[in-house]
Order: sequence, then structure tokens, then C-alpha cells
Amino acid sequence: MIEIKNVTKKFGSFVANDGISFTVDSGSIYGLVGYNGAGKTTLLKSIAAVYKPEGGQVLIDGEDTQVSESARAKMFYVPDDIYFMPYATMEKMAKFYAGYYKNFSFETMDKLCEAFRLDKKAKLNAFSKGMQRQAEMILAMSTLPEVLLLDESFDGLDPAKRNMMNNLILDYVAEKNASVIISSHNLHEIADVCDHVALINGKRIAINCSTDDISADRCKFRLVFADEKTEADFAGFDIKKFKGDGRILTISLKGNEEENEQKLKAMNPLLLEKFPLTLEEIFLEEMEGADYDFKEIFS
Repeated sequence: MIEIKNVTKKFGSFVANDGISFTVDSGSIYGLVGYNGAGKTTLLKSIAAVYKPEGGQVLIDGEDTQVSESARAKMFYVPDDIYFMPYATMEKMAKFYAGYYKNFSFETMDKLCEAFRLDKKAKLNAFSKGMQRQAEMILAMSTLPEVLLLDESFDGLDPAKRNMMNNLILDYVAEKNASVIISSHNLHEIADVCDHVALINGKRIAINCSTDDISADRCKFRLVFADEKTEADFAGFDIKKFKGDGRILTISLKGNEEENEQKLKAMNPLLLEKFPLTLEEIFLEEMEGADYDFKEIFS
């Protein structure tokens, strides 16, 4: 189990992560999403003990990763910017990792190389970006980690290989009861493989819940009224997004779906339609700032 407790990371006066807390249980795949620059990579590096946070703790099975070598040995961090030693092959990298990870399995690496059709004797710098990502994932999985940290690790993979990687991670977690954190800006990837998701917005966690429950308290309604309505007419609702053009409105509400629907019906609309919100829509609603009117830029 991973416990992130009030982690704050600064670079000079710049605050990258501000008091972030969440827990990842064993056997869980946790998705970390946010816009570029939100602090996802910084947080992963703090969890991996690459960075030392100015505040808070990261615990693995109760051990602080900053002070416990045994806690760090349980983790494998796959960065967004992959680096291999010059002229290295997968075989050479495997021997390198085996020197640090006592559970490294050459048998697992051989089986995965065969499954992904990668030549373990070939120079890694001759591989494409997607092939290098596959190679690093194979090496990571071959260390048999209890905690796997993946930073944009599906970037550059074709759909078939991405599906294989999803299945590999799901099977590994089920078999080894491992904890996985996946950082991604691709919400479809998160929804496909993760059972929990956290949204970093404004350097803090804005949403933290299971992927099944994330839209349970959100719903979008399309309404038509006989007379014009403004946002002020919906003061009794928890509004996340409001778009109106006089009598025709689209409104996204937080709270119990049935209760909100009944309250809207009590306003006697001519038309009421409801739609579930996608993870992407929820993500966009939680982002800072209002929608830009680009017409104003070019006028």
C-alpha cells in the first residue's frame, strides 16, 4: 500500500505540489490526471524518492521512502523521458537492473520479449520510440515490483500494443497484488485500465474517487423553458457548468441525479433531457479558468 501524506514540493519559490494526500491500496491501479504542468511528474518523482519533498511523507507498507532502502527497493519508476545506456541492449539493461533488484526475473523478460516481439540482443537506440517504451516496460515488469510508477508510459504505443500493455498491467496486479500509479493526460487510457482516479488541479487534488463512482454525482441536463432563464434562477443547485441562450439551457450539476431532476421538473420546463458525463467532461469542468472566446482574439 502507498500512502501519500500532505506532500509539498517546491522549486525555489515555485510550488509544484501543495499538500497532496491520497492512498493507493494493494491490488489497485490509480490514475493521476491533470493538464500539462499540473505537477504529475513532480509528484511521481517525489513518490519514487527521486525528489525530496519539502513537506509530507510517502509511505510504502508504513516505511518512509526517503529513509528506507527496503521501501525504495519495492518500487520501479518508469519516467516519461526514457534513458538507456549508450549502445545497450535489453540483455545488458537486464543485467544492470538485476544488480539493484534482487527479484529480477530473466525468465519473465524472455517471455515478455517474445510476446511483444522485441529482440533482446538488438541495440535499444535503434528502436523506435514506441519500441523503447515497450522495452522499458518489459524491464520494469521483470523486476517484479510491488509498486509500479508509470509516467505517460503509453505515449507512442499503437492501439494494439497499448491494449497488450493494459492487459499486462491488469494481469500483473491481479497476480501479484501490486499497487500501480499511472500518470497520463489521456483520459481514455485512465478510464480503460484504472480503478481509481485523481485529478490534480491548481497543484492540489480536485477529484479522488473510483472510476465507477466519478460520474455518480454529476449529470448534464438540457432544458427548454417558455421564458428566458439565467444562472441566477438556479441558485438552489450546485452548478459546475452553465450554458444558456435565453430559453434553451445546458447545465451540469453536482449532487444526487434524481433529486436534481425532480427539482428541475418543478421549474416546469417544456423539455428536459439528461445525459451522463464522461470522464473528459468532468476533467474539463474542474480545470481552472473559464472557456476562452477565441473570436475576441482575432476581432
